[in-house]
Amino acid sequence: MRKVFLTTVMALAALQVASAAEATFESPDKHIVVTISDNGGKPTYQVTLDGVTFIEQSPLGLKANFADLTQGLSLTASNSNKVTDHYTLKTIKQTEVDYEATEGVCQFAKADGRTKLDIIFRISNRDVAYRYKVYDRGQTKVAVIESEASSFVLPEGTTTFLCPQSKPMGGFARTSPSYETSYSLDDAPGKNGWGEGYTFPCLFRNGDKGWVLISETGTDGRYVGCRLLNEGSTRYRIGFPQQGELNGVGSVTPAVSLPCLTPWRTITIGTTLANIVETTVATDLVKPKYEASRDYTYGKGSWSWIIGMDGSCNFDEQKRYIDFSAAMGYRSVLIDAFWDKQIGYERIAELARYGREKGVGLFLWYNSNGEWNDAPQTPIGKMDKSAARRKEMAWMKQNGILGIKVDFFGGDKQPMMQLYEDILTDANEFGIQVIFHGCTLPRGWERMYPNYVASEAVLASENLHFGQGACDAEARNGCTHPFIRNTVGSMDFGGSALNKFYNADNKRGTHRVTSDVYALATAVLFQSSVQHFALAPNNIDDAPAWAIDFMKQVPTTWDEVRFIDGYPGRYVIIARRCGAKWYVAGINADAQPLKTAISLPTTSPTVQLYSDDAQLNGSVKTMKVKKNKLTVTIPCNGGIVITD
Repeated sequence: MRKVFLTTVMALAALQVASAAEATFESPDKHIVVTISDNGGKPTYQVTLDGVTFIEQSPLGLKANFADLTQGLSLTASNSNKVTDHYTLKTIKQTEVDYEATEGVCQFAKADGRTKLDIIFRISNRDVAYRYKVYDRGQTKVAVIESEASSFVLPEGTTTFLCPQSKPMGGFARTSPSYETSYSLDDAPGKNGWGEGYTFPCLFRNGDKGWVLISETGTDGRYVGCRLLNEGSTRYRIGFPQQGELNGVGSVTPAVSLPCLTPWRTITIGTTLANIVETTVATDLVKPKYEASRDYTYGKGSWSWIIGMDGSCNFDEQKRYIDFSAAMGYRSVLIDAFWDKQIGYERIAELARYGREKGVGLFLWYNSNGEWNDAPQTPIGKMDKSAARRKEMAWMKQNGILGIKVDFFGGDKQPMMQLYEDILTDANEFGIQVIFHGCTLPRGWERMYPNYVASEAVLASENLHFGQGACDAEARNGCTHPFIRNTVGSMDFGGSALNKFYNADNKRGTHRVTSDVYALATAVLFQSSVQHFALAPNNIDDAPAWAIDFMKQVPTTWDEVRFIDGYPGRYVIIARRCGAKWYVAGINADAQPLKTAISLPTTSPTVQLYSDDAQLNGSVKTMKVKKNKLTVTIPCNGGIVITD
């Protein structure tokens, strides 16, 4: 009898492998379908939109140091339920968010019945996300996640819009990866960037069928930040950090306590770019990690460094910028590197008092560094250790400092992700807002950390000062960010310059090839709740009055965003709403002028149109609107802004 029983079990097992178990989940509107299978003991999933495949059958699972949870698994159970959420968040592209999704939980198990893995899916009407729940096993209560099989196999014919990951400990003062590299647009798949994969988010075009945006969210100090690695043809896989990051210190693998939930892998899909531009998936899937210590406010500010560099960081120039911010109605001034040496703590306190009298607060720059790169800028050694950090923040609170900009981070290993979280957590206790530079992509942090403002994680405005090549490519890059980098997190770009030259005398150095209207448009196109613009005090006299008036009034927090038209790297037109007022902004990088009829979101019979002529001379005029449409022409390197 025992022999017969074993034979029967083996036959059943063979039958289960041959006929894989499947689970299928649909989005609330039924258009997106996700199919999960244990085919051959190796979990996979597939994503379709209206019957069209956007993600081919792709591997799932992970390897831990106590078990290989990528193979030998059977789908033992699945269940689904409806998930709804409503939240208010001032610091993202949409203030009020109503989230609805189907949650599907697939339970996988090894033959021993003790080794289990849950794969949790969330499917909304434009996004698919998944993460893993890893269980403890007997006495095993902690583990190391050695790798993820999590992959994304795109259909044949896919083209890519990707930002290559830098190798570690390279570039300026060995500060890479800084997530500040140029995108390769409309490229063929099958490449691996500069050999190290790609930085999130990653955009793909599924031929003429639509678009796919891949990223991650919910990463904190309990895991590592990840990248996307190509594994041949159209197959991409989640990759952990590079060993050389953080000056080689620490593991590339996360240590976890069990049971644990991993970060979410996110996939946004759409037949047009509307779902990509309008997605809120990065914040939909996370929750606040603590309460805000005060009612944080947001708005515009000025910043001397982008025009005047390190030499501008002196008492008199910063006082002049405080006066400039006051004249513009701005709430802050960002004082950049070397302020501790070139101004000093006592005179910073004096500037803070002077600013308060003018209604202007201060953001102060800090070097994150402990021992992960050679960046010499000061203050240094103030943010990497708890005691020094908290002492510094107590001084900030005493002097009414609004926020900090922390720079030169060292990668995505777990200790570095813990540092981001520690800085944010301590800063909240002292009522301080935080901007990160030379840093990784934010991953739902606007909602997770209430005092978090924005991150750079992009080839930002400083490069316009450093090289004419960046100026020449400004429009191309500007037409890229709203479709990729800025879709999943606030982007601290520091742009909208009205100087003709990136120099304090406005007569020499690198020069803008974009128009003044382009500068106004990017103030709307680039989303961050705190914007330190690249304006200078001389612009009150030497820039067009209509441009200065616009820059005084443009909001930095938005209630709604709508995609109108565009193509990454070529042109973009987006509408944002603040209260009842709509701003429609567009820029063009194509050599030929873009003539297009825009369907406006406003019902106003007249609008204000900021536009350029063929020579990039800007103007503003009142235009009548017929049937909510307005025909405009945007020259190369030019822009439009339409307000009701």
